[in-house]
Amino acid sequence: MSSLTLADAQEQLRSGSLTPRALTESIIAAIEAGDGKIRGYNSFDAEAALAAADTADVSLPLGGLPIAIKDIINVKGEALTCSSKILEGTFTSPYDATVIAKLRAAGAIPLGRTNMDEFAMGSSTENSALGTTKNPWDTSRIPGGSSGGSAAVVSADLALAALGTDTGGSIRQPAALCGCVGLKPTYGRVSRYGAVAFASSLDQIGPMTKTVRDSAMLLNAISGHDAMDSTSLDEAVPDFTAALGKEIKGMKIGLPKEYFIDGIDPEVRAATEAAVKQLESLGAEPVEISLPHTEYATATYYVIATAEASSNLARFEGVRYGHRADAPKDLSDHYMRTRAEGFGAEVKRRILLGTYVLSSGYYDAYYIRAQKVRTLIRQDFSEAFQKVDAILSPTSPVPAFGIGERCDDPLQMYLADIFTIATNLAGICGISVPCGFTKEPKLPIGLQILAPSMQEERLISIADAYEQSTPWHKERPC
Repeated sequence: MSSLTLADAQEQLRSGSLTPRALTESIIAAIEAGDGKIRGYNSFDAEAALAAADTADVSLPLGGLPIAIKDIINVKGEALTCSSKILEGTFTSPYDATVIAKLRAAGAIPLGRTNMDEFAMGSSTENSALGTTKNPWDTSRIPGGSSGGSAAVVSADLALAALGTDTGGSIRQPAALCGCVGLKPTYGRVSRYGAVAFASSLDQIGPMTKTVRDSAMLLNAISGHDAMDSTSLDEAVPDFTAALGKEIKGMKIGLPKEYFIDGIDPEVRAATEAAVKQLESLGAEPVEISLPHTEYATATYYVIATAEASSNLARFEGVRYGHRADAPKDLSDHYMRTRAEGFGAEVKRRILLGTYVLSSGYYDAYYIRAQKVRTLIRQDFSEAFQKVDAILSPTSPVPAFGIGERCDDPLQMYLADIFTIATNLAGICGISVPCGFTKEPKLPIGLQILAPSMQEERLISIADAYEQSTPWHKERPC
């Protein structure tokens, strides 16, 4: 039963051929049997999930459907770790994040906290202090990050679907590397209240699923204005499932020349080019476009994101909650040792970089300049969307790489998100869908589709049309 899509499980629940308890028990059994191989979950509360299943109303939009939750989103009464030693075993969420409250209102059952890069800082899930998640297609390789646990458990059929967060590609990149669907909504479309902040002007919660239809179902449930989030947009929420099954004939699909560059894995390039031809056969028109400030996106992102991270992570000082150093000599020693012991190397690296770019004498040279370049990147997309309906590219320039392969080279690790980070800087929406596999070993390849702000319906229509005309989403790892 854990191999079902959300839509298929919903159909069986409503027909009475399946009960919420039987479905939940099946997923729990799959986790117990299979998660030891991939390490996708940090924890799961089987008793709470089964109790919720026993009272589930299957007539609700997501009634009786268990959903895995990235371990950066608060679920009342459950441990929250952000895959960091500074919170491990010390913090229990006292409230539900808005997305969790919305899932519960729609009848869904939160089940399991998925592994991630510590505080969502990474592209491989190797930065988790609780253990590295492995790619279900090849357990010697990374699943992507930072939502690597969510992607892995969906791909391995240890979850029907999951929530992730995307700050610079952390939903789309692991979805691509694990062969599932990952949707990053428009900034402000989904409330961030209750998600631990990494970079507040970039973070966004979104669905990770087996099909585009499932992503539309989840997005219906979690979208909408929230007074608890000052960045939440007060916009009407359409029925995203109504965008499924639409023709895309006549749509113009932009191919940015800056995204089809040397250095892309040949098999990734070939799969992307084949996807372009497939969309063309469905009536779409490929159009070459330019996003001229793309070359500055990575540097801009790592100035802005680290600056905001430095500020957001200042609250983890061991006074109010979290890890606390033993027998500090004084307050200064307490702060220094607590944070040195609690944070991993990548988090420390980003705090140091962010503090530097915000410091006196460097604020204007780095942070303010990066914000100006961000405006230029946003303008690039605005101008491009005047000519095309959507933009297409590889999600990741390479398939999943080996565990440990890039740990000693942070720059190469950062470049894993080269095609995804500009989306967050511009605040637009994007999705990754499976578009093929490498030959040897067999590894998934993801196709990224981008659309203007608040145009998730268009995004879903194009992604669904492509998905339904290809077989890639039906394949599962052994």
